[in-house]
Amino acid sequence: MSATVRIQREPFDAAAESAKLSRGRIDVGAVVTFTGICRGDEAGQPIAALTLEHYPGMAEQEIERHVAEAQARWPLKGVTVIHRHGRIEPGEDIVLVATASSHREAAFAAAEFLMDFLKTRAPFWKQVEQGGTTNWVDAKRSDDDLAARWGASKKNHEAAE
Repeated sequence: MSATVRIQREPFDAAAESAKLSRGRIDVGAVVTFTGICRGDEAGQPIAALTLEHYPGMAEQEIERHVAEAQARWPLKGVTVIHRHGRIEPGEDIVLVATASSHREAAFAAAEFLMDFLKTRAPFWKQVEQGGTTNWVDAKRSDDDLAARWGASKKNHEAAE
């Protein structure tokens, strides 16, 4: 399985990145992509921008760990995760999760799994510029609830049986 994990300041081309997962391959039957985009409002109020900070080195390792877990859970042919950091304005892309598999079910599930864990476990912090002030955004319980539905890893589950 090919896996790409990048954290970068620069914009990315979601279509080009997802196309790389199936180019020249006849064993890929599905590519699922999710692109997170900076909204123009936060909590119903207009925003000027988001600033995303991360823990360099640790962020990549944590994402790679979850990519490996996704690979253990589903028969994936490829994964790409790109997350931006720095100041991001409304309408700009923030994150890309793209998964490739022979079948759609695995590609959909793996993409959702990875996004849930990016929202809750990857060491990123979000600050919102709103009304001339900046505030750090707290973690959301709803994101934790979504991640919790995945339970223990497949490897841990099999070891317990």
